Amino acid sequence: MTGPVSTVCAVSTPLAEGGLAVIRISGSKALECAEKIFRPFGGKKVSEMPGYTCAYGKVTDPASGKVLDDAMLTVFRAPKSYTGEDTAEISCHGGVFITRQILRLCLRNGCTQADRGEFTKRAFLNGKLSLTQAESVMDMISARGEQSLRSARLVREGRLFDRIEGIKKRLVALLGELAAWVDYPEEDLPAVSMEAIDSTLSEAVSQLEKLIRDYDSGMILRRGIDTVIAGKPNVGKSTLMNTLLGYERSIVTDAAGTTRDVIEETARLGEIELKLSDTAGIRDTDDKVEQLGVSLAKKRLSECALVIAVFDTSLPLDSEDRELLRELKELAKPTVIVLNKSDLGAEIDSGEFSGIGARILELSAKNGEGLDELTEAVSELFGTSGFDADSTIFANERQKDCAERALERLMTAKQASASGETLDAVTVLIDSAVARLMELTGEKASEAVVDEVFSKFCVGK
Repeated sequence: MTGPVSTVCAVSTPLAEGGLAVIRISGSKALECAEKIFRPFGGKKVSEMPGYTCAYGKVTDPASGKVLDDAMLTVFRAPKSYTGEDTAEISCHGGVFITRQILRLCLRNGCTQADRGEFTKRAFLNGKLSLTQAESVMDMISARGEQSLRSARLVREGRLFDRIEGIKKRLVALLGELAAWVDYPEEDLPAVSMEAIDSTLSEAVSQLEKLIRDYDSGMILRRGIDTVIAGKPNVGKSTLMNTLLGYERSIVTDAAGTTRDVIEETARLGEIELKLSDTAGIRDTDDKVEQLGVSLAKKRLSECALVIAVFDTSLPLDSEDRELLRELKELAKPTVIVLNKSDLGAEIDSGEFSGIGARILELSAKNGEGLDELTEAVSELFGTSGFDADSTIFANERQKDCAERALERLMTAKQASASGETLDAVTVLIDSAVARLMELTGEKASEAVVDEVFSKFCVGK
């Protein structure tokens, strides 16, 4: 895979009004381009600036002599930069028009427009980051909670690469022993014992299985859970949503059927992000608008990952409540039964909810009582309550798929070894597993895979 040759530029901050904007230039001619358009007030040329230094000056169009803005220029010299190349960053005033004018000036003076993820891709190609570290960059940017940020940071620091590298090294050492024994029988080398093969394979299998198990819990912490708040009209669904959000988003009245559409917001429940949908009360109605809302509520129920089913505990269950329970049994989704209005006294027999496989808890959405129990119930349902905050998890399905394919080959190698297959067959399977691990870290990733990874980045990163 060949490294980049052109010099590229892009706006690395959001293209919107703000205090500052940053235009990044990277490549062999980055400082040459910057020198053409930036004139330090101190008189020193950009080409004379050491790495990790800044200069205050003015951005000037060399063709017309027109000054576009006062700005700061920061110089990073190869290989001690983010991309591993000569890099210049212009920090200008954050107006959209000014920022675009300076970017166009760079493009007219030796730069080309950077593609999505171009700077991080160059960091990978120049050996500054492994592919797993590069992928963690976007996870750090999109992290919405402490645990998801910590996990992404650990991967960025190389923890996942180190764990995969450790597994790979032990397998490669085993391959070397097997190859030496098979290829050089005249050397009278000691045979590799079946116990040693099984021990190495078992340890690798165990470590990969743990990484794969952590993936689902970790992704919940990163991406959140699509959640529907369901129930018949006037049981307190909107009050619960407002309580979870911490502000009034849904209309709350004593009149049944107030919510006609699906109201969507995002709330945090402990370390978990819930992508909430407050739906219309599920009931039979002659109101055509409300019918559409009920139909949409049922559709969301079939699509979501978690149901918070709300019942008014101060009243006995009626036919509408039982219809919802019937739908929940058919859907068989992770469900928390919330017996709301617990401050008014209980009239519901909890035995009515048997067979649903749901967590059942009492809660007062009006007073906010019982939210800790709701947090605990959701954490238990999705396996995040015991999640190790210091564990490293795969950033995406590509990494997980590589690990699963490596695991499958190692398990097959174990079975082949135990059943007396030739060492050649076992060696081929282990070698294939190592190739999958190297694809995961990027050591053996194809150009198409690398391009796909960085196509998901934003321009300027």
